[in-house]
Amino acid sequence: MRCIIPLLAATIAMSTGQTFAQPANLRPVPLADVRVEPASFWGTRLRVNREKTLPHNLKMLEETGRITNFATAAEKGAGASPGTFQGKFFFNDSDVYKVLEGAACIYAANPDSQLDSRMDSIIAQIAAAQQPDGYLYTFYTVRNELDKRWTNEKDNHETYCAGHLIEAAVAHHRATGKRNFLDIAIKLANHIDSIFGPGKKRDAPGHEEIELALVKLYDVTKDDRYLKLAQFFLEQRGYTDGRASSKDYDQDHKPVREQREIVGHAVRAMYLYSGVIDVARASGDMTLVQSMDSLWHDAVDRKMYVTGGIGPSAKNEGFTHPYDLPNESAYCETCASIGMAFWNQRLALLYGDAKYADLVEREMYNGILAGVSLDGEKFFYVNPLASKGKHHRQPWFDCACCPPNVLRFIASIGEYAYATGGNGSIYVNQYIAGTAKIGDVSIDQETDYPWDENILLTIRPKTPKQFALRLRIPGWCEEGAAVAINGKEVTGAKQHGYLVLDREWKDGDTVELHLPMPVRRVYADPSVSADVGRVALMRGPIVYCVEGADNPEGISNLLLTRDAKIEIEERKDLLGGVTVLKGEAKRVASADPSTDKPATFTAIPYFAWDNREPGGMIVWLAEDRAVTGR
Repeated sequence: MRCIIPLLAATIAMSTGQTFAQPANLRPVPLADVRVEPASFWGTRLRVNREKTLPHNLKMLEETGRITNFATAAEKGAGASPGTFQGKFFFNDSDVYKVLEGAACIYAANPDSQLDSRMDSIIAQIAAAQQPDGYLYTFYTVRNELDKRWTNEKDNHETYCAGHLIEAAVAHHRATGKRNFLDIAIKLANHIDSIFGPGKKRDAPGHEEIELALVKLYDVTKDDRYLKLAQFFLEQRGYTDGRASSKDYDQDHKPVREQREIVGHAVRAMYLYSGVIDVARASGDMTLVQSMDSLWHDAVDRKMYVTGGIGPSAKNEGFTHPYDLPNESAYCETCASIGMAFWNQRLALLYGDAKYADLVEREMYNGILAGVSLDGEKFFYVNPLASKGKHHRQPWFDCACCPPNVLRFIASIGEYAYATGGNGSIYVNQYIAGTAKIGDVSIDQETDYPWDENILLTIRPKTPKQFALRLRIPGWCEEGAAVAINGKEVTGAKQHGYLVLDREWKDGDTVELHLPMPVRRVYADPSVSADVGRVALMRGPIVYCVEGADNPEGISNLLLTRDAKIEIEERKDLLGGVTVLKGEAKRVASADPSTDKPATFTAIPYFAWDNREPGGMIVWLAEDRAVTGR
């Protein structure tokens, strides 16, 4: 198999490399049943997300008029004069819904009366803006242009906004048990169902999102109208006669069953394929996912950055041709990395294959986490892999999809840790310190992952119980993984990237997992011209970069020779506490090798760059003198 990153070849070699004939259909352990250790890596980020990122997002919603739009819409009745819609983009409602979803996920783990009241206050304004027939989209309502509704589904994102409202309402209902938001979502979904479907309008959503949201609504209500509507929207793609379409841009060029190459806008593609999997699982129609293997390999083997970033082009915010992966001009929208995690999480649950959970991990620690500053109040929309020092996070954007998306993803991180399968099997998909309640079994997980190589699991069934505990062995852990039960080393069988420990478990049984984390040199496929003669460094799941703040003599003229020694150093005083890489290098002064001078370098985790003084950054270091200075 040819792949961009040899590391990924190892990942896939540990699994089948093919989709299963019979899906595993795992179920995630609900967010409310997973407690993340407050002092851990993710516990710290959850605290910042709760205490800084959420208030910041709410503040920006207020300051930019996104919430005011609902109040203005509520004032508009028959004969009212047009009002002023605040914001540059007509789909600003979606930002409010994503923030509410993030708030609901935060509330699920940390019930708080003030947050509950704040959510209810915003929800009340949303309810007041809803039309009697269920329609809800403030751009048309505020401007008294309800005659235009549903006339431009290709571009105007009405169903996109509706999808985010539905997702937020489901999350709020699950977190609080209330129906005030859920009832708004049901009324809106019923309205959309009255407009679209067989014998009615047959447009395909221009920005996919509602498909996966409708399945979530179906999961809560068990009303199969929503599942059928989601499948209807999916089935419209590629059948464009008689309606407007952007073709490749929004994956409307072929029916979903026939798509084999990933094209177009990256976020839209990820939301589409997430929705395809959701509909297939809920309906049992597995013909919908027959293209997933080809699409996944195309994305991962030929169109993905080492950080997990996807979509190199600013022109279409998406994919171009295979191996087109420039570094400094890389677009790599934060939302696209989040979408990639959504898609791969669903694939991991569908097929029970660790290679997909490996991709979720890559996004968690690199492509997504880089999207938010360590203080939780500044964001990257675009995530390049090289910078001359002029690319920085911003407090907000006119098109503000990324800050709320990061908020809701981090708030839901606990849901990615565990899953359950047949015969009571428990899958440990992500190593996150804390405690999970999984049926009548509790699991305590102690670890300083991703910095430390060791994970300690304590299994606590209410009564002795036979089941298989499946531990993901990451694809980057090419050799040396070891496990001990109650202090005694065991081997265990490996299936689809998981180490399977099938036994009768008793309260207090311990599992010690050791995952060696040597520094690894990662090389791009030779077809990636931007990375010829270059090397990237990883340790565990973390991608590293060199930044000007640690290398004041410059970074573009660093030459990392193949025999250079690289050591790790724990720095609790740096960037919130990180493990850095320190090594030997040469500093190239001219075309004459005799003028090279010995040098040292320090590399930091990619997610932590641009949190100090401005300066350059590079992920792919020169290993060939010919590419230094470029």
